Amino acid sequence: MMPAPDYGDGTRSVHAGLPPAARPGQPFLPGPVFAAPYHLDPVAGPQPGVDGYGRTDNVTWRALEAAIGELEGGECVLFSSGMAAMSAVLLTQLRPGDTVVLPSDGYFLARAFAQDSLPGVEVLLAPTAGPYPSLEGVRLVLLETPANPGLDVCDIASLADRAHEAGALVAVDNTTATPLGQRPLELGADLVVGSASKALTGHSDLIMGYACAASSDLLARLRTWRARTGGVPGPFEAWLAHRSLGTLDLRLARQSQNAAAVAELLAGRPEVSSVRWPGRAGDPGYEVARRQMRRIPGVVTFTLPSKAHVDAFLTASRLIAAATSFGGLHSSADRRAQWGDDAPEGLVRLSCGVEDTDDLVADITAALDAAATP
Repeated sequence: MMPAPDYGDGTRSVHAGLPPAARPGQPFLPGPVFAAPYHLDPVAGPQPGVDGYGRTDNVTWRALEAAIGELEGGECVLFSSGMAAMSAVLLTQLRPGDTVVLPSDGYFLARAFAQDSLPGVEVLLAPTAGPYPSLEGVRLVLLETPANPGLDVCDIASLADRAHEAGALVAVDNTTATPLGQRPLELGADLVVGSASKALTGHSDLIMGYACAASSDLLARLRTWRARTGGVPGPFEAWLAHRSLGTLDLRLARQSQNAAAVAELLAGRPEVSSVRWPGRAGDPGYEVARRQMRRIPGVVTFTLPSKAHVDAFLTASRLIAAATSFGGLHSSADRRAQWGDDAPEGLVRLSCGVEDTDDLVADITAALDAAATP
């Protein structure tokens, strides 16, 4: 049975998208369906609501879409990656002559795609924390909050009110927060987009994206786009993702706990500057995050004096893997400038995993001490 809306996050995560009634002899989560073609009625042919072809029809996708939709508070469409979902949102909503506002400090590939692949569309950039330009004549405002990698926070409800008064749509990249961290559709957003590869599934073993919409019209555009362009996820990846949702609440709780401890440690280190974690009192995004977010993610950013200092820190750590991505079970970190972000050479995005907090703090302390030794 589907969880009641007032159930807690753990219960909702465990039960989201599962069959509405238990059947003796059947698994809790049905296995993946790999079919490309399905049997058709030999006389009537394709029928509404009956699976016909694997590019548009898959029961394993639908179960995961139902699960993510329950958590986000809207209907969901899966895509083969987060960037496939992002490009679908932009390309279904924008036409030559339109104007879109993008975060200047958000995921750099979203900006690169908009600037290079949307001919005739005016692209305006604004920092996540503002100020934002006049939204008159704007078709779409895309937010990423907390921003990646800088972790600035935007007041979704306030900006959504402004955008709607000007006739613009609002889309929110919810990758960093996850739907257990915030629910942008409830705060006034029209669309939510996310990478399911990160904290949502959290095991660093799949690539997938999704988009959720508040209206059936926006959702239909996304489904049509996916069917026509073929940016579909694999059934096995969808099954893995659904399996992983059950531990989302548990994983986020430990990651957030670790991030709080790590942020305090880093803030006290003389060689570390620009520590950002929106859950820490005094962080520029703290007040907005406290009002808007239900929990703070396990990502911390900070700056070391140089590339060489970062290299030494990552080499000395025994628990932090040098890797790009975030939200996984294992703590990982990367120097963002190496990927094209407009960031200082020593800026590090640290994704706290689910290791014991004391062990992670001790490891980071030892690695920083080693990196600071001439």
